[in-house]
Amino acid sequence: TMKTTKLWLTKIAVLLYSLTASAHDFEVGGIYYDITSSTDLTVKVTYQGDDYNNYSNEYSGAVAISSSVTYNSKTYSVTSIGIGAFRDCSELTAITIPESVTSIGSYAFSGCSSLTTINIPESVTYIGVCAFEGCSSLTSITIPGNVTSIESGIFRGCSDLTAITFPESVTNIGVCAFEGCSRLTAITIPENVTSIGRSAFYGCSSLTSINIPEGVTSI
Repeated sequence: TMKTTKLWLTKIAVLLYSLTASAHDFEVGGIYYDITSSTDLTVKVTYQGDDYNNYSNEYSGAVAISSSVTYNSKTYSVTSIGIGAFRDCSELTAITIPESVTSIGSYAFSGCSSLTTINIPESVTYIGVCAFEGCSSLTSITIPGNVTSIESGIFRGCSDLTAITFPESVTNIGVCAFEGCSRLTAITIPENVTSIGRSAFYGCSSLTSINIPEGVTSI
């Protein structure tokens, strides 16, 4: 009947909404997680709610991420920081990332304007686009030895950044990677880099020296 059909459609709509309304699967100790594999028991750190900006500064002060977390009697390994996980958390001052983490998603720390230092463990092999965009209080950073690409916009607007250390594994520097890093005075590009994207150093007004390796074929 028409009434039964409407009832079922309403139930389906509610079910679909419930599946999409909450971005995080669970919360432990003030940190929100998504399950990335129920088989391997892995999770990624994420934001609260159904979008990164649903809650203002859900992460603030000094935050320490554990290498594992237990929920519903299951222990999960924390292997990644999700897209936009800490985005626009302007009151975040420090972050501890465990060795279990292998990837940092795009926009993960974008807009974290009070973040002054960050230690990225050697376990990290991938850092997404604009991951630290607008971290205007960040003064120095070391890229782990297994990262091969400095993605687009990764440090754009990091106006207090004075030192950056690259590993020899890096082969690519993306578009606008260091745009607006106005306090960066010198940079050494690894010999294995072959490509430097458009506007990679645009607005780096304090940059006095830069070496471009012989192997660069696109700039």
